Amino acid sequence: MRELVMKLPVATYVIIALTLGLAPFFPEPHVVEKLKMLASGSLSRSIDIFDLLLHGLPWVFLIIRLAIRPKSN
Repeated sequence: MRELVMKLPVATYVIIALTLGLAPFFPEPHVVEKLKMLASGSLSRSIDIFDLLLHGLPWVFLIIRLAIRPKSN
């Protein structure tokens, strides 16, 4: 898994997180809306859960990529 995540540069993960992770941008990013629903306890429909996963996964991968340090030779 480490090798797979390390194949792409950090900039690629940032671009993916900012585009897919925040889309649609107006009136409010989906990930923000779904996190508010999760916090309030109203995230129950399967489409809302799917939306949270779809828009949140790029951020998770970005955090993982930032947490993994390259191997020193």
